[in-house]
Amino acid sequence: MTSRNSFKMLAIFLFAIAFTMTSCKNEKAEKAEETAQLSIDFEKYELENGLDVVLHQDKSDPIVSLAIQYGVGSNREKTGRTGFAHLFEHMLFQKSENVGEDQFFKKIQDAGGTLNGGTWKDGTIYYEVVPKNAMEMIMWLESDRMGYFVNTVTESAFYNQQEVVQNEKRQRVDNNPYGHTNWVLDKNLYPEGHPYNWQVIGELVDLQNATVDDVREFYDRFYGPNNATLVLAGDFEKEEAKQMIEKYFGEIKRRQEVEPLKPQPVSLETTKRLYHEDNFATAPQLNMVWPTPEQYTEDAYALDFLAEILSQGKKAPLYKVLVKEKELTSQTNAYNNAQELAGEFHIRITANNGVDLKKVEEGIFEAFQLFEKEGVTDRDIERIKAGLETQFYNGISSVLGKSFQLAQYNVFAGDPGFIEQDIENIKKVTKEDVMRVYNTYIKDKPYVMTSFVPKGQTDLIAANSEKAAVVEEEIKENVIKTVTDSNEEIAKTPSKIDRSVEPKQGEAPKLTIPDTWTAELSNGMDVYGIEQNEIPTVNFSLVIEGGHLMDSKDKNGVANLMTDIMMEGTANKTPEQLEEEIELLGASINMYTTNESIVIRGNTLTRNFDETMKLIEEILLEPRWDEEEFGRIKTKTINEIKRSDANPNVVANRVYDKLLYGEDHIFSYPISGTEEAVAAITMNDLKEFYNKNFSPSISTFHVVGKIDKEEALKSLRGLEERWAAKDVTIPEYPVANNRDKASLYFVDIPNAKQSVINIGYIALPRTDKDFYPAEVMNYKLGGSFSGNVNLILREEKGYTYGARTGFSGTKIPGTFTASSSVRTNTTGESVKIFKDEIAKYKDGISEEDLEFTKNALIKSNARRFETQFSLLGMLQEMSSYDLPPNYIENEEKVIKGMTLEQHKELANKYLDESKMAYLVVGDAATQFAQFKKMGFDEVKLLNKEGEEVTLEDVKM
Repeated sequence: MTSRNSFKMLAIFLFAIAFTMTSCKNEKAEKAEETAQLSIDFEKYELENGLDVVLHQDKSDPIVSLAIQYGVGSNREKTGRTGFAHLFEHMLFQKSENVGEDQFFKKIQDAGGTLNGGTWKDGTIYYEVVPKNAMEMIMWLESDRMGYFVNTVTESAFYNQQEVVQNEKRQRVDNNPYGHTNWVLDKNLYPEGHPYNWQVIGELVDLQNATVDDVREFYDRFYGPNNATLVLAGDFEKEEAKQMIEKYFGEIKRRQEVEPLKPQPVSLETTKRLYHEDNFATAPQLNMVWPTPEQYTEDAYALDFLAEILSQGKKAPLYKVLVKEKELTSQTNAYNNAQELAGEFHIRITANNGVDLKKVEEGIFEAFQLFEKEGVTDRDIERIKAGLETQFYNGISSVLGKSFQLAQYNVFAGDPGFIEQDIENIKKVTKEDVMRVYNTYIKDKPYVMTSFVPKGQTDLIAANSEKAAVVEEEIKENVIKTVTDSNEEIAKTPSKIDRSVEPKQGEAPKLTIPDTWTAELSNGMDVYGIEQNEIPTVNFSLVIEGGHLMDSKDKNGVANLMTDIMMEGTANKTPEQLEEEIELLGASINMYTTNESIVIRGNTLTRNFDETMKLIEEILLEPRWDEEEFGRIKTKTINEIKRSDANPNVVANRVYDKLLYGEDHIFSYPISGTEEAVAAITMNDLKEFYNKNFSPSISTFHVVGKIDKEEALKSLRGLEERWAAKDVTIPEYPVANNRDKASLYFVDIPNAKQSVINIGYIALPRTDKDFYPAEVMNYKLGGSFSGNVNLILREEKGYTYGARTGFSGTKIPGTFTASSSVRTNTTGESVKIFKDEIAKYKDGISEEDLEFTKNALIKSNARRFETQFSLLGMLQEMSSYDLPPNYIENEEKVIKGMTLEQHKELANKYLDESKMAYLVVGDAATQFAQFKKMGFDEVKLLNKEGEEVTLEDVKM
């Protein structure tokens, strides 16, 4: 389940949808036609009990999405009783009167579907995507938790989810650099009692003090049908769907009436300046927030534009002053967060290491002066709108995306079709509006400012700052609380139908693999394509083999710097000009390095694909080698490497790779490089890498979208003619599982509120005949939410927000890894549970568990080909491992044919807990000593570089 941070993405998604009228067409008829194309057809009606129902048919894939949004977020809570909406989101996944413990996830996965939920300040949403034959089942499940749930809220079930939510808070907030920032900002921006004064996840003390009666009362108030919107999208027949909705939801009684909340914008009389010494941060960070109006207001739209103009791209004033001129940071970020009740305009600057935040604050105001001087141009407004048609289509490429949009507009605007008004509101924004809102809300206005600095570096805080009242949780000994429920049978709420009987599912949709085409260009580059005409966009990727494998150990990080420098202009375009060319096409292009490749990834409208490919050609074949940008990139990379030391998950993965692959393998070195290596890299190193390792002979182009083979190849003609092949040798490194003991390694992160656990060893490559069977074998151990390790560590014990296991292999042997982040005082027990469950799994699983695995993996293929992005992934997998177009059919045969004996044989062949590396990254002072008594063959304390140290070295 997700909380507010994840649902910020929903807000961004809706914002993107709003900017759909972005073309520069002049004729009214063309604009009217485009508006029609950008609408989403729907039917809305209301049940007698007040439930809003929205239906949208989309028969492009044999799947349906059901989303139910309730008008309750943390804004419905009270001081001292915070975190209830998010806690309740978790509670509703446990059980209901007619659905057993932990069966929501299991039943959806067994049907081949996926599900989740999320809570943010203004709402809560639950959703499922399943093959269409399971539509009635999800109606049954969702209606049961809407109307037949509250009697199942027992003390033990409630206590378990209290623990899970507290661990989510530790993982997202307490154990993360800058994790307490939003708490400090909201406490000081919003007065006591304002619905935005507290965090969605709530205060630990409130979560700990909550009672079952509190939960029952909250449910009765806010989770009735008259406070909800149901959206069904996908492949269904309307009359049949309406009958099902009436059958399962129609009899649920109305509950308390929920009055809509009125906007509550705030104002500040004076600027508030606060600081906090952050236990995990290695670089200082400055946040400035101004109060602004709520969503859908005229000024909120203009403030979105203002944030973009101030911070995004090389023309932005904040970038020019803070990055280019003063070199105080490598990235600038501003955004306007318009919500149901109030808005906030944010500027967030993570400074380079050791930078005084006083200078950052001064630089921000210098950028404001530059903005006032340069003003806003019509071209700025046009540039912002240019890419949003593409973003709109991307947002509605899935039935779930359309469900989200329709639900959100219905709840917050009262009309699922509000998109058209939203578009009109956006189209009205002018350059004068942008300057007006700047003068109204930002210029010379009070704000809340936070300075988060590393421990002991208070000299870096902004002037006149006061210490923020952040409450840090103490690490205490784990006390197991035993909660005993009464033996009374759960009372069943009366129903017109027998809800104890799960609806039967019809025949599952048959696997239909999209047609693929291939070609080989005259320069040796392979091309893979799929024509998909649902939306007028194209997604593509150019994969050049090699990547990090081409790095030398003494100059580690060259490949990564290559992908950064090549996006900084071309021989004929400055970095600023290239950026603008991409934006004006409404395209996105990015370049990145993986262990085994360099990838250029793009997304554009079909009508602009040819022009986009000309830019790709120019980027690839005419590098600019801009020395000034190279210096900035190096500084940015070095600072990111330093900051990564503050992230326990990054530290864990880095040390884990070093332990497993060994110092002689390039994979034991991070892709980004080390501080020393990056500092020593020169532009000549990059040119040498480029001249030696970039060739069409080791490259593959993948294209998916509303474009046929002929048109795609035509747009690739320039690359074919201009890019000559050369011989490239990709280094090979020996990889073997040569571990012969169970070793416990511990990396100290003082005062960590959670321990990051990685357990495993080298396993097998993706090309091995056993790789996919091994993935199937792993599914019930930890390959899904219903995996054994997650059910124990999260659902039974409440020690973690999630636990998993899995195989990762490419052409090079990957790892088997079991991982989780657990509450600090449960570290030892959690490691033991992992070890025991891996050992127990080799005894074999039940016929029921094997059947669950088969259903979940086979039936989920109905969702596998829905979006262009997923189809692009399929092409990349085919080309990387030389798989036939029907390789997914072959995978299904593996699943269907697996027996209990084969499953057990695979588990014994690839799971050996007695020879794994057990890595723990956490608080050594309280957790390290116990492992010397737990029967490991060796126990070692390491530093963040993976080197053995003593207790004295870490100054415990």
